[in-house]
Amino acid sequence: MSEQGTPRIVLGVSGGIAAYKACELLRRFTESGHDVRVVPTDSALHFVGEATWAALSGHPVTTRVWDDVHQVPHVGIGQHADLVVVAPATADTLARAAHGLADDLLTNTLLTARCPVVFAPAMHTEMWEHPATQENVATLRRRGCVVIEPASGRLTGADTGKGRLPDPAEIFEVCRRVLTRGPAEPDLAGRHVVISAGGTREPLDPVRFLGNRSSGKQGYALARTAVARGARVTLVAANTGLPDPAGARVLAVGTAEQLREAVLKAAADADAVVMAAAVADFRPAVYAAGKIKKKDGEEPAPIALVRNPDILAELSAERPRPGQLVVGFAAETDDVLANGRAKLARKGCDLLVVNEVGNGKAFGTDENEGVVLGADGSSTPIPHGPKEALADQVWDLVVARLA
Repeated sequence: MSEQGTPRIVLGVSGGIAAYKACELLRRFTESGHDVRVVPTDSALHFVGEATWAALSGHPVTTRVWDDVHQVPHVGIGQHADLVVVAPATADTLARAAHGLADDLLTNTLLTARCPVVFAPAMHTEMWEHPATQENVATLRRRGCVVIEPASGRLTGADTGKGRLPDPAEIFEVCRRVLTRGPAEPDLAGRHVVISAGGTREPLDPVRFLGNRSSGKQGYALARTAVARGARVTLVAANTGLPDPAGARVLAVGTAEQLREAVLKAAADADAVVMAAAVADFRPAVYAAGKIKKKDGEEPAPIALVRNPDILAELSAERPRPGQLVVGFAAETDDVLANGRAKLARKGCDLLVVNEVGNGKAFGTDENEGVVLGADGSSTPIPHGPKEALADQVWDLVVARLA
Protein backbone atom coordinates (compact mmCIF):
# COMPACT_ATOMS: atom_id res chain seq x y z
CA MET A 1 0.00 0.00 0.00
CA SER A 2 1.07 3.61 -0.60
CA GLU A 3 1.54 6.03 2.31
CA GLN A 4 -2.08 7.09 1.79
CA GLY A 5 -3.25 3.49 2.12
CA THR A 6 -4.22 3.15 -1.54
CA PRO A 7 -3.32 -0.04 -3.43
CA ARG A 8 -0.19 0.21 -5.57
CA ILE A 9 -0.63 -1.12 -9.07
CA VAL A 10 2.09 -1.74 -11.63
CA LEU A 11 0.71 -1.65 -15.15
CA GLY A 12 3.10 -3.34 -17.56
CA VAL A 13 2.52 -2.61 -21.24
CA SER A 14 3.99 -4.72 -24.03
CA GLY A 15 4.59 -3.68 -27.61
CA GLY A 16 1.38 -4.68 -29.34
CA ILE A 17 -1.25 -2.74 -31.26
CA ALA A 18 -3.60 -3.17 -28.27
CA ALA A 19 -1.31 -0.98 -26.14
CA TYR A 20 -3.67 1.96 -26.68
CA LYS A 21 -6.40 0.05 -24.81
CA ALA A 22 -4.21 0.02 -21.70
CA CYS A 23 -4.89 3.77 -21.41
CA GLU A 24 -8.51 2.94 -20.60
CA LEU A 25 -7.42 0.33 -18.05
CA LEU A 26 -5.09 2.90 -16.46
CA ARG A 27 -7.93 5.42 -16.26
CA ARG A 28 -10.17 2.91 -14.48
CA PHE A 29 -7.47 2.20 -11.90
CA THR A 30 -6.71 5.86 -11.21
CA GLU A 31 -10.36 6.92 -11.06
CA SER A 32 -11.09 4.17 -8.52
CA GLY A 33 -8.35 5.46 -6.23
CA HIS A 34 -5.40 3.22 -7.10
CA ASP A 35 -1.82 4.46 -7.28
CA VAL A 36 -0.54 3.27 -10.67
CA ARG A 37 3.01 3.09 -11.99
CA VAL A 38 3.22 2.32 -15.72
CA VAL A 39 6.19 0.21 -16.86
CA PRO A 40 6.18 -0.13 -20.65
CA THR A 41 8.61 -2.02 -22.84
CA ASP A 42 10.64 -0.16 -25.45
CA SER A 43 8.36 -1.62 -28.12
CA ALA A 44 5.25 -0.35 -26.32
CA LEU A 45 6.47 3.22 -26.68
CA HIS A 46 6.18 2.85 -30.46
CA PHE A 47 2.39 2.65 -29.92
CA VAL A 48 1.78 4.99 -26.96
CA GLY A 49 4.39 7.56 -25.94
CA GLU A 50 6.08 8.06 -22.60
CA ALA A 51 4.41 11.44 -22.09
CA THR A 52 0.93 9.91 -22.31
CA TRP A 53 1.65 7.30 -19.64
CA ALA A 54 3.25 9.87 -17.34
CA ALA A 55 0.37 12.31 -17.69
CA LEU A 56 -2.30 9.67 -17.09
CA SER A 57 -0.56 8.00 -14.14
CA GLY A 58 1.07 11.01 -12.49
CA HIS A 59 4.38 9.12 -12.25
CA PRO A 60 7.56 9.24 -14.32
CA VAL A 61 7.83 6.52 -16.94
CA THR A 62 10.90 4.61 -18.07
CA THR A 63 11.73 1.29 -19.68
CA ARG A 64 15.34 1.08 -18.49
CA VAL A 65 16.91 -0.20 -15.29
CA TRP A 66 19.61 2.51 -15.50
CA ASP A 67 17.31 5.48 -14.93
CA ASP A 68 17.16 6.78 -11.34
CA VAL A 69 19.66 4.13 -10.29
CA HIS A 70 19.94 5.57 -6.76
CA GLN A 71 16.30 4.52 -6.18
CA VAL A 72 16.97 0.97 -7.46
CA PRO A 73 13.72 0.92 -9.48
CA HIS A 74 14.34 -2.54 -10.93
CA VAL A 75 13.90 -3.94 -7.41
CA GLY A 76 11.72 -1.40 -5.62
CA ILE A 77 8.82 -1.17 -8.06
CA GLY A 78 7.98 -4.87 -7.82
CA GLN A 79 8.70 -5.11 -4.09
CA HIS A 80 6.15 -2.43 -3.17
CA ALA A 81 3.37 -3.42 -5.57
CA ASP A 82 0.05 -4.86 -4.44
CA LEU A 83 -0.72 -6.06 -7.97
CA VAL A 84 1.17 -6.31 -11.25
CA VAL A 85 -0.94 -6.50 -14.40
CA VAL A 86 0.56 -6.75 -17.89
CA ALA A 87 -1.90 -5.63 -20.57
CA PRO A 88 -1.37 -6.28 -23.35
CA ALA A 89 1.06 -9.15 -22.81
CA THR A 90 2.68 -10.14 -26.10
CA ALA A 91 4.04 -13.59 -26.90
CA ASP A 92 7.55 -12.20 -26.36
CA THR A 93 6.72 -10.82 -22.91
CA LEU A 94 5.08 -14.09 -21.85
CA ALA A 95 8.16 -15.98 -23.02
CA ARG A 96 10.58 -13.71 -21.17
CA ALA A 97 8.48 -13.84 -18.00
CA ALA A 98 8.20 -17.63 -18.13
CA HIS A 99 11.96 -18.04 -18.56
CA GLY A 100 12.91 -15.52 -15.90
CA LEU A 101 14.72 -13.09 -18.20
CA ALA A 102 15.43 -9.63 -16.82
CA ASP A 103 16.64 -7.42 -19.65
CA ASP A 104 14.39 -4.40 -19.04
CA LEU A 105 12.49 -2.72 -16.22
CA LEU A 106 9.28 -4.70 -16.75
CA THR A 107 10.88 -8.15 -16.58
CA ASN A 108 12.95 -7.08 -13.55
CA THR A 109 9.73 -5.93 -11.89
CA LEU A 110 8.07 -9.27 -12.60
CA LEU A 111 10.97 -11.13 -10.98
CA THR A 112 10.90 -9.02 -7.81
CA ALA A 113 7.12 -8.89 -7.37
CA ARG A 114 5.74 -10.93 -4.47
CA CYS A 115 2.16 -9.83 -5.08
CA PRO A 116 -0.48 -11.29 -7.43
CA VAL A 117 0.43 -11.03 -11.12
CA VAL A 118 -2.13 -10.89 -13.94
CA PHE A 119 -1.31 -11.23 -17.64
CA ALA A 120 -3.79 -10.20 -20.34
CA PRO A 121 -2.37 -11.63 -23.58
CA ALA A 122 -2.99 -10.07 -26.99
CA MET A 123 -1.51 -11.38 -30.24
CA HIS A 124 -2.41 -13.06 -33.50
CA THR A 125 -4.22 -16.38 -33.26
CA GLU A 126 -1.32 -18.39 -34.64
CA MET A 127 1.04 -16.93 -32.05
CA TRP A 128 -1.38 -17.63 -29.19
CA GLU A 129 -1.97 -21.23 -30.34
CA HIS A 130 1.73 -21.99 -30.91
CA PRO A 131 2.98 -24.76 -28.57
CA ALA A 132 5.76 -22.50 -27.28
CA THR A 133 3.28 -19.84 -26.16
CA GLN A 134 0.96 -22.42 -24.62
CA GLU A 135 3.84 -23.95 -22.66
CA ASN A 136 4.90 -20.51 -21.42
CA VAL A 137 1.32 -19.78 -20.33
CA ALA A 138 1.12 -23.12 -18.52
CA THR A 139 4.41 -22.35 -16.75
CA LEU A 140 3.19 -18.97 -15.55
CA ARG A 141 -0.07 -20.45 -14.33
CA ARG A 142 1.76 -23.17 -12.41
CA ARG A 143 3.71 -20.43 -10.65
CA GLY A 144 0.49 -18.81 -9.46
CA CYS A 145 0.03 -16.11 -12.10
CA VAL A 146 -3.42 -15.42 -13.52
CA VAL A 147 -3.22 -15.54 -17.31
CA ILE A 148 -6.51 -14.32 -18.80
CA GLU A 149 -7.66 -16.11 -21.93
CA PRO A 150 -7.71 -13.66 -24.86
CA ALA A 151 -10.97 -12.78 -26.55
CA SER A 152 -12.00 -13.70 -30.08
CA GLY A 153 -12.68 -11.00 -32.66
CA ARG A 154 -11.06 -8.55 -35.03
CA LEU A 155 -7.26 -8.41 -34.85
CA THR A 156 -4.99 -6.25 -37.00
CA GLY A 157 -5.73 -5.85 -40.68
CA ALA A 158 -8.45 -8.17 -41.91
CA ASP A 159 -7.57 -10.97 -39.50
CA THR A 160 -10.04 -12.28 -36.94
CA GLY A 161 -9.72 -15.01 -34.34
CA LYS A 162 -8.66 -15.68 -30.77
CA GLY A 163 -6.00 -13.30 -29.54
CA ARG A 164 -7.84 -10.02 -29.05
CA LEU A 165 -7.28 -8.12 -25.80
CA PRO A 166 -10.42 -8.40 -23.65
CA ASP A 167 -12.40 -5.26 -22.91
CA PRO A 168 -10.38 -3.07 -20.49
CA ALA A 169 -13.44 -2.71 -18.21
CA GLU A 170 -13.57 -6.49 -17.85
CA ILE A 171 -9.81 -6.77 -17.27
CA PHE A 172 -10.27 -4.20 -14.51
CA GLU A 173 -13.00 -6.34 -12.92
CA VAL A 174 -10.70 -9.39 -12.89
CA CYS A 175 -7.91 -7.31 -11.33
CA ARG A 176 -10.31 -5.93 -8.75
CA ARG A 177 -11.28 -9.45 -7.73
CA VAL A 178 -7.62 -10.54 -7.57
CA LEU A 179 -6.85 -7.55 -5.35
CA THR A 180 -9.77 -8.42 -3.09
CA ARG A 181 -8.35 -11.90 -2.56
CA GLY A 182 -4.88 -10.51 -1.87
CA PRO A 183 -1.86 -12.82 -1.95
CA ALA A 184 -3.94 -16.01 -1.91
CA GLU A 185 -2.94 -18.58 -4.54
CA PRO A 186 -5.30 -18.98 -7.53
CA ASP A 187 -7.04 -22.02 -6.04
CA LEU A 188 -8.95 -22.88 -9.22
CA ALA A 189 -5.80 -23.00 -11.36
CA GLY A 190 -5.84 -26.01 -13.66
CA ARG A 191 -9.59 -26.45 -13.23
CA HIS A 192 -12.22 -26.13 -15.94
CA VAL A 193 -15.54 -24.76 -14.73
CA VAL A 194 -18.76 -24.41 -16.70
CA ILE A 195 -21.30 -21.77 -15.67
CA SER A 196 -24.76 -21.07 -17.07
CA ALA A 197 -26.23 -17.58 -16.79
CA GLY A 198 -29.25 -15.56 -17.82
CA GLY A 199 -32.77 -16.68 -18.63
CA THR A 200 -33.94 -18.91 -21.46
CA ARG A 201 -36.66 -17.79 -23.85
CA GLU A 202 -39.13 -20.21 -25.43
CA PRO A 203 -40.56 -18.92 -28.74
CA LEU A 204 -44.33 -18.79 -29.13
CA ASP A 205 -44.31 -17.14 -32.55
CA PRO A 206 -41.74 -15.05 -34.48
CA VAL A 207 -42.20 -12.05 -32.14
CA ARG A 208 -43.26 -13.50 -28.77
CA PHE A 209 -41.68 -15.81 -26.22
CA LEU A 210 -42.10 -17.19 -22.70
CA GLY A 211 -39.26 -15.95 -20.53
CA ASN A 212 -38.23 -14.78 -17.09
CA ARG A 213 -36.59 -11.82 -15.35
CA SER A 214 -33.07 -13.21 -14.93
CA SER A 215 -30.40 -10.69 -15.99
CA GLY A 216 -27.44 -13.08 -15.87
CA LYS A 217 -25.50 -10.87 -13.45
CA GLN A 218 -24.98 -13.62 -10.86
CA GLY A 219 -23.68 -16.06 -13.46
CA TYR A 220 -21.33 -13.41 -14.84
CA ALA A 221 -20.09 -12.68 -11.31
CA LEU A 222 -19.36 -16.38 -10.92
CA ALA A 223 -17.43 -16.31 -14.20
CA ARG A 224 -15.36 -13.23 -13.26
CA THR A 225 -14.45 -14.56 -9.83
CA ALA A 226 -13.52 -17.96 -11.28
CA VAL A 227 -11.20 -16.32 -13.82
CA ALA A 228 -9.59 -14.30 -11.01
CA ARG A 229 -9.02 -17.55 -9.13
CA GLY A 230 -7.22 -19.09 -12.10
CA ALA A 231 -9.91 -21.27 -13.66
CA ARG A 232 -10.53 -21.96 -17.32
CA VAL A 233 -14.10 -20.75 -17.65
CA THR A 234 -16.85 -21.63 -20.12
CA LEU A 235 -19.89 -19.40 -19.72
CA VAL A 236 -23.15 -20.50 -21.38
CA ALA A 237 -25.12 -17.26 -21.57
CA ALA A 238 -28.84 -17.10 -22.32
CA ASN A 239 -30.18 -13.71 -23.45
CA THR A 240 -28.10 -11.52 -21.14
CA GLY A 241 -26.90 -8.53 -23.20
CA LEU A 242 -23.91 -8.19 -20.84
CA PRO A 243 -20.29 -7.67 -21.95
CA ASP A 244 -18.23 -10.86 -22.06
CA PRO A 245 -16.23 -11.38 -18.86
CA ALA A 246 -12.51 -11.17 -19.57
CA GLY A 247 -10.94 -14.60 -19.84
CA ALA A 248 -14.16 -16.57 -20.21
CA ARG A 249 -15.20 -18.50 -23.28
CA VAL A 250 -18.78 -17.36 -23.86
CA LEU A 251 -21.37 -19.49 -25.67
CA ALA A 252 -24.57 -17.60 -26.48
CA VAL A 253 -27.82 -19.58 -26.43
CA GLY A 254 -31.51 -18.77 -26.48
CA THR A 255 -33.73 -21.68 -25.47
CA ALA A 256 -33.57 -24.36 -22.79
CA GLU A 257 -32.80 -27.01 -25.42
CA GLN A 258 -29.90 -24.94 -26.74
CA LEU A 259 -28.61 -24.36 -23.22
CA ARG A 260 -28.79 -28.07 -22.46
CA GLU A 261 -26.83 -28.98 -25.56
CA ALA A 262 -24.12 -26.38 -24.87
CA VAL A 263 -23.77 -27.21 -21.16
CA LEU A 264 -23.59 -30.97 -21.65
CA LYS A 265 -20.96 -30.61 -24.37
CA ALA A 266 -18.84 -28.19 -22.32
CA ALA A 267 -19.23 -30.30 -19.16
CA ALA A 268 -17.52 -33.30 -20.73
CA ASP A 269 -14.15 -32.25 -19.25
CA ALA A 270 -15.31 -29.86 -16.52
CA ASP A 271 -14.31 -30.18 -12.87
CA ALA A 272 -17.39 -28.24 -11.77
CA VAL A 273 -20.65 -27.11 -13.36
CA VAL A 274 -22.62 -24.24 -11.82
CA MET A 275 -26.16 -23.86 -13.15
CA ALA A 276 -26.97 -20.25 -12.32
CA ALA A 277 -29.25 -19.69 -15.33
CA ALA A 278 -33.02 -19.46 -14.90
CA VAL A 279 -34.10 -22.24 -17.24
CA ALA A 280 -37.73 -22.28 -18.35
CA ASP A 281 -39.59 -25.31 -16.99
CA PHE A 282 -42.04 -25.28 -19.91
CA ARG A 283 -42.20 -24.30 -23.57
CA PRO A 284 -45.13 -23.89 -25.97
CA ALA A 285 -46.22 -27.20 -27.43
CA VAL A 286 -46.69 -25.58 -30.82
CA TYR A 287 -44.64 -22.84 -32.45
CA ALA A 288 -46.70 -20.57 -34.71
CA ALA A 289 -44.85 -19.87 -37.96
CA GLY A 290 -46.60 -16.49 -38.26
CA LYS A 291 -47.48 -13.86 -35.68
CA ILE A 292 -50.58 -14.87 -33.71
CA LYS A 293 -53.24 -12.29 -34.57
CA LYS A 294 -55.74 -10.71 -32.25
CA LYS A 295 -59.23 -11.27 -33.60
CA ASP A 296 -62.06 -8.90 -32.74
CA GLY A 297 -64.68 -10.41 -30.46
CA GLU A 298 -62.67 -13.60 -29.83
CA GLU A 299 -60.78 -14.66 -26.76
CA PRO A 300 -57.24 -15.95 -27.41
CA ALA A 301 -56.84 -19.69 -27.68
CA PRO A 302 -55.19 -21.38 -24.67
CA ILE A 303 -51.45 -22.00 -25.02
CA ALA A 304 -50.56 -25.63 -24.46
CA LEU A 305 -47.24 -26.19 -22.72
CA VAL A 306 -44.82 -29.12 -22.57
CA ARG A 307 -41.99 -29.74 -20.13
CA ASN A 308 -38.44 -28.75 -20.89
CA PRO A 309 -35.62 -31.15 -19.99
CA ASP A 310 -34.36 -30.95 -16.40
CA ILE A 311 -30.74 -30.08 -17.12
CA LEU A 312 -29.61 -29.89 -13.49
CA ALA A 313 -31.04 -33.32 -12.65
CA GLU A 314 -29.55 -34.79 -15.83
CA LEU A 315 -26.09 -33.42 -15.05
CA SER A 316 -26.28 -34.63 -11.46
CA ALA A 317 -27.30 -38.14 -12.50
CA GLU A 318 -24.88 -38.64 -15.38
CA ARG A 319 -21.76 -36.73 -14.24
CA PRO A 320 -20.00 -36.53 -17.62
CA ARG A 321 -16.64 -36.53 -15.81
CA PRO A 322 -15.83 -38.67 -12.74
CA GLY A 323 -15.61 -36.59 -9.58
CA GLN A 324 -17.39 -33.68 -11.20
CA LEU A 325 -19.09 -31.26 -8.81
CA VAL A 326 -22.55 -29.94 -9.73
CA VAL A 327 -24.03 -26.76 -8.23
CA GLY A 328 -27.58 -25.59 -8.77
CA PHE A 329 -29.50 -22.40 -8.04
CA ALA A 330 -33.05 -22.26 -6.69
CA ALA A 331 -34.98 -19.00 -6.97
CA GLU A 332 -37.94 -19.17 -4.58
CA THR A 333 -40.71 -16.76 -3.58
CA ASP A 334 -42.00 -18.52 -0.44
CA ASP A 335 -40.98 -21.30 1.98
CA VAL A 336 -37.49 -20.69 0.63
CA LEU A 337 -35.51 -23.19 2.70
CA ALA A 338 -38.16 -25.92 2.67
CA ASN A 339 -38.52 -25.69 -1.10
CA GLY A 340 -34.74 -25.55 -1.45
CA ARG A 341 -34.16 -28.72 0.56
CA ALA A 342 -36.83 -30.53 -1.45
CA LYS A 343 -35.23 -29.36 -4.70
CA LEU A 344 -31.77 -30.44 -3.54
CA ALA A 345 -33.03 -33.96 -2.87
CA ARG A 346 -34.94 -34.05 -6.15
CA LYS A 347 -32.12 -32.75 -8.35
CA GLY A 348 -29.29 -34.76 -6.80
CA CYS A 349 -26.67 -31.97 -7.06
CA ASP A 350 -23.84 -31.45 -4.58
CA LEU A 351 -24.66 -27.85 -3.66
CA LEU A 352 -27.77 -25.76 -4.12
CA VAL A 353 -27.76 -21.97 -3.74
CA VAL A 354 -31.23 -21.00 -2.50
CA ASN A 355 -32.30 -17.38 -2.68
CA GLU A 356 -35.51 -15.42 -2.46
CA VAL A 357 -36.60 -13.51 -5.55
CA GLY A 358 -39.32 -11.02 -6.39
CA ASN A 359 -40.14 -7.56 -5.05
CA GLY A 360 -36.80 -6.19 -6.23
CA LYS A 361 -34.73 -9.04 -4.85
CA ALA A 362 -31.97 -10.82 -6.85
CA PHE A 363 -33.24 -10.47 -10.43
CA GLY A 364 -31.57 -7.56 -12.23
CA THR A 365 -29.82 -6.19 -9.14
CA ASP A 366 -26.11 -6.05 -8.27
CA GLU A 367 -26.67 -7.61 -4.82
CA ASN A 368 -27.80 -11.01 -3.65
CA GLU A 369 -28.05 -13.19 -0.56
CA GLY A 370 -28.99 -16.77 0.11
CA VAL A 371 -28.17 -20.08 1.73
CA VAL A 372 -26.01 -22.79 0.18
CA LEU A 373 -27.39 -26.23 1.01
CA GLY A 374 -25.10 -29.23 0.67
CA ALA A 375 -25.96 -32.83 -0.13
CA ASP A 376 -23.87 -33.66 2.96
CA GLY A 377 -26.41 -31.84 5.15
CA SER A 378 -24.44 -28.61 5.43
CA SER A 379 -26.05 -25.18 5.35
CA THR A 380 -24.01 -22.03 4.67
CA PRO A 381 -25.77 -18.67 4.91
CA ILE A 382 -24.45 -15.90 2.66
CA PRO A 383 -25.39 -12.41 3.86
CA HIS A 384 -26.66 -9.61 1.65
CA GLY A 385 -23.90 -8.10 -0.45
CA PRO A 386 -22.45 -7.81 -3.95
CA LYS A 387 -23.03 -10.75 -6.28
CA GLU A 388 -19.24 -11.13 -6.58
CA ALA A 389 -19.08 -11.78 -2.83
CA LEU A 390 -21.71 -14.52 -3.09
CA ALA A 391 -19.83 -15.97 -6.07
CA ASP A 392 -16.56 -16.11 -4.12
CA GLN A 393 -18.25 -17.93 -1.24
CA VAL A 394 -19.73 -20.45 -3.66
CA TRP A 395 -16.27 -21.07 -5.12
CA ASP A 396 -14.87 -21.46 -1.58
CA LEU A 397 -17.30 -24.33 -1.05
CA VAL A 398 -16.55 -25.81 -4.46
CA VAL A 399 -12.78 -25.68 -3.94
CA ALA A 400 -13.08 -27.38 -0.54
CA ARG A 401 -15.03 -30.26 -2.10
CA LEU A 402 -12.79 -30.58 -5.16
CA ALA A 403 -9.76 -30.81 -2.89
